[in-house]
Formats: sequence, structure tokens, C-alpha cells
Amino acid sequence: MANARKERGLDSLLEAYISEQPSFKEAFRPLLAAIKQAVADGRPQEAAQAVRQATLPTLDYTSAQSLFRVRKKLREAGVASPSKTKLAVLSGFTTTQLSQFVDLYLFAAGVDAEIYEADYGTFRQEILDPSSQLYAFEPQMIFIAASWRDLSHWPDFQDDQEGLSKLVEAELADWAGLWQTAHERLGCQIIQNNFDLPAWRALANHEMRHPGSRNGFIAKVNDAFNEQAPPQVTIHDVEHLSACWGKWAWGDERFYHHAKIPCDPARLVDYGHSVASIVAAHLGLAKKCLVLDLDNTLWGGVIGDDGLNGIRLGQGDPESEAFLAFQQYVKSLQRRGVILAVCSKNEDAIAREVFEKHPDMVLRLDDISCFMANWTDKAANLQSIAKQLNIGLDSLVLVDDNPAERAMARRFVPEVAVPELPDDPAGLIRAVERYRYFQAVSLRDEDLKRTGYYRENLQRAELESSAQGIDGFLKSLQMVARIAPIEAATLDRSAQLINKTNQFNLTTRRRTAAEVQAIVEGDSWITRTVSLADRFGDNGLISVLLAEVKDDALVIDTWLMSCRVFKRGVEYMLMDHLCQLAGELGVARVRGRYIPTAKNAVVKELYLELGFTECGQEADGESFWELPLADWKSPDYFIEGSMVHG
Repeated sequence: MANARKERGLDSLLEAYISEQPSFKEAFRPLLAAIKQAVADGRPQEAAQAVRQATLPTLDYTSAQSLFRVRKKLREAGVASPSKTKLAVLSGFTTTQLSQFVDLYLFAAGVDAEIYEADYGTFRQEILDPSSQLYAFEPQMIFIAASWRDLSHWPDFQDDQEGLSKLVEAELADWAGLWQTAHERLGCQIIQNNFDLPAWRALANHEMRHPGSRNGFIAKVNDAFNEQAPPQVTIHDVEHLSACWGKWAWGDERFYHHAKIPCDPARLVDYGHSVASIVAAHLGLAKKCLVLDLDNTLWGGVIGDDGLNGIRLGQGDPESEAFLAFQQYVKSLQRRGVILAVCSKNEDAIAREVFEKHPDMVLRLDDISCFMANWTDKAANLQSIAKQLNIGLDSLVLVDDNPAERAMARRFVPEVAVPELPDDPAGLIRAVERYRYFQAVSLRDEDLKRTGYYRENLQRAELESSAQGIDGFLKSLQMVARIAPIEAATLDRSAQLINKTNQFNLTTRRRTAAEVQAIVEGDSWITRTVSLADRFGDNGLISVLLAEVKDDALVIDTWLMSCRVFKRGVEYMLMDHLCQLAGELGVARVRGRYIPTAKNAVVKELYLELGFTECGQEADGESFWELPLADWKSPDYFIEGSMVHG
């Protein structure tokens, strides 16, 4: 009973703290004390959950330091996160505090990061020296935390445009050499800072036009990074961070000259959150779906009371224009691949009418992959949305103007991200954007088509419910597949699937684009992707398989498939292809491994269903499977026109 009272107290303190953002200092002190008490009382898991929820991007420097100290105690207490990574921080400036904030925000995202921090100013030596501690550490990712002071090829006022171009090429070549060396030796993903432009301008208003200007040179180097960085290099946009905070506020020179800190310490918290969001996105932890309330969230007013002509949306007054701007922002997220859903306490027909008939609506029903307007509690509706879209609750972000609804969602579906919103709709965009929920490390054609994929999937579900038998349903889909090795054009998408797919994923091994590239180049590896289309549309690239020839067997290292195409027969088709390939390679058997996780129980029996025999099992449930080629019997899978290349 005492622990129950403490738990309710911690929940209450958390909600008070979150709801008072960004002016939360008074609420933070009792919350921090309660978290520390939970650790002292032997309740580290409860404390860890509270730390994760309290680690918001709006933290000030002192509060972030306090939470990091608690995070250290939780690590010592053996608290583990679902994901793990090894990150090397190589820098041209002091990174102690920055690395701590990266660690804290990764912990909040569900990642335990083992961080190697190289000595200040030694990033080039660490990469170029094969005997350095960097290579002994064997990181999965490298963060090159450089600043504009680490550039080498500065222009002179006498340079012309041709001379400037040669300097930019030389600068890019130096950095590209570091990227290539690190990739060849480690095969890891590299996160590379671009360069913030200093606030001062020797050429005043002519700074960005003259070929000899310092800031013009930095800007062109940044452009070259964006245009020419290979897939294994992700550019971290520090220039954007500095612009958001204001140049003089960001680059206060006192802190560099006294302590070699790259910016005002107060900005290091946001800096750390930005880096952590990129690392988390590489691990498949970016959110997938934005769930939207309607009344006073997408428009002003209540549609059921005010009617179609009474809600506030469009041009003419500040509030209406603010809601219009928010819809335009949401539309841009949808166009780049974020799934949109509606979760509103409303009459369905009345709510849909706004999307269908209001002339100033930017969002239309075709933009919404799942529409729930009813009087069911929102926690239940959020669970239904996740189920219909076949994604986890932890992939959802709820945007709701009602503080009571936000508090209920945080309490009853804590996996769902629920940002605190301002009263003024003009602040909605910033309130969502600052969390970096939908951080992107690549953008492929499949991302731009994602809403269509999910909408078409609902049509398939309707057909399945009306079809007579599963075989009839599968035949009626008229499926066509393409099997191919991982190619340059599919590398990013393959890495994206490897890092995001949780359910149909036999080992849940995460690999960066750099690691996938190294496998593609390996002589003993076989890589395959599957793209699938049917009469409702193109599903895009939906499956990735990595296998390695070892002795007399083809060993499946990684096999995953998008949840959109479960139970369509793709697994039988791909195994049929794999067995044919194994025969061509002269091996006698195919081997596989199943590593259980909290989310991949759906494939627990897959190898058994495919005719494999279990040949070993560990205490944690990890199992090993084998299929002699002579035992493989190709089943019917109703997928026509398969093409194999390579």
C-alpha cells in the first residue's frame, strides 16, 4: 500500500511537471526528490520510467545535469533499456557535457549507450591511426563533433569563384577521406556535424556574395556535405540549431576561449537532444504516426456546436490563420511519410464533413490513414489505431488541445508520446517540432508513398473479410513480386527496414546503412530484398534478408518483413528462392536463428512452419533451426511474375 501511494505521488508529480512546461522549475524540484527517493527505496525501474518521461527537450542545463546524475545511479543499479549501441564521440572541442546529454536523451528514448569520448581535438588522429582507442572500442556509430574552427582551407579576399570552388573541393576531400577510412576499417555509421556560421561578418551585408568571405565558404562546404555525403554519413545540422537559438546567443565566444565549449552551455541540452534523436532514428526509434484531435486542434471551435461555417480556420484573423498554418505543417509531415490518424470525441459523420466540405481545410480524408471519431475513451481508441495500422503504441504521437485528455493518455497508454501544447495555436508547430519525434536519417520513395500504403491496406482488409477462404483472397490480390540483391538505390530503404521492423523480424539485429554496405561488399554474404505490388497498388520494398555462406550451409543472419504484408505468402516465396540459391552455391542446408523479443512472437514458429527442424535452444528462448535442401517442398504462394536479379 505504501508503494502504491508513492507510485501515485510520482505520477502526480510527473504530470504537474510536464503540464507546466516550459516554466517548470518549481515542479521539477519535488519531482527530482521523488525520483531520488524511488532509487533509494529500491524502486529503480519506477525511477527509470520517471526519468525517461521527465527528460524533455525543454530542460534547462541544471535540470538536465541533475537527471543525468540519476541516470548514472540507475546504470549502476543495473537498469537496462530495450536497445543498446556503442557510440564514439570524436571532437574538435570539449564534449564532456554534450556527451552526457546525448547519453541522457538516448536513455529517455530507450537506448543504453556505451560512449567512448576521445581526447579534445584528436578526431583526425583517432580515425587515421589504426592503433587508436577508437578501433579497440569498435563503435556502431561515430559522431564527429566538429565546428567551423576545424575547417582547413580558408579563402582569401583576393579569391575568385573558381578559386573558392577549388577550396571547397579540397575541404570536402579531407573530410571524405576521414569518412572513407573510418568506414573501411569499422563499417559503422558516421554522424558528421556541418558547421555553424559565426555571427560576425567582416564583409557586412556582402558576406554571402563575395568569394573570399568566411561565412560564404562555410555555407558552400555545408552544401557540399549535403550533396555529396555517402549513405554511411548522416549530416547533423548544427547550422540549423545555431540559427534557431540566434547566432550571438548560440556562439558566445567566452565559453570557447575559456573552456573550448562550442556554444553557450545553456544550448548544449538542445544540442545533445538533437544528436540523440539522430542516433535513435538510426536504431529505428523515430515515431511513425501523428494522431490528431480535431476541435481546437486542427481548427478553432467545436464542430458539433458551431457547425461548418462557425469553426475558425483560414485567412482573416490570427487564430484561424494559426490553425491553417498547423495543418500545412502536418500536411508536410504526411507528404514525407509520417502516418496521420484522427482520434476525436465526435460524431463520425459530422467530423468527416469538415474534411469533405470546408473550403480552407488543408488536410483531406485521403491524407488520414485511420479515422476514429466516436465517444470511446481515447486510450482505447489509441490502442485500436495502433492495431489497425499494425504498429506499436510507442510509434504514436498524440496532439490534443485538452489537458485532461493528454493526462489520461499519459497515464493509461504511457507508450504513446504526448507533447504538452500551448493555449495559443500559433505555438502548435513549435510544440511538436521541438521534440524531433519524426527525425529522418534518409528519405526514400517508399516514405513519400506511406499514407497510400496504409490506406490500400485497409482496402485489402475489407476484401479479406468478404473473400471466401484465404486462398481465394490471396489469388484475388494478383500479387507480383521482385526479388533482388540490395543495390545502391535500395540501400537506405533496406537499412531503414532493418532498424524499424520489430514484429516480423527473426533476430532484431539493427544495422546502420554503413554496416549494410559492408555486408553487400562482403564475398561470403547474400543479400535479398523483396518488392511487392498487387491490384490495390505498389507496397514498395517490404522485406530484407541477409545470409552468409558458412561451411556447408547458408546461414540466415537477418530476416524481416513489413507488417503491411503479413500472411501474404512472401515468406514462402522468399524461402523457395533461398533454397534454390543455396543449391546453386553448392551448400547442403539452410540454417536460421530466432531471438525472442517483446514484439516478435508472431514469427516464433516461422521456421517450424517452413519445415525446419529445431537443433538447439538457449535458456533465454533463443533457438537454432536447420533445413536440409533435400527436405524442402515448395508450397503454393499465389505470387506471380517473380523476377530475380543477381
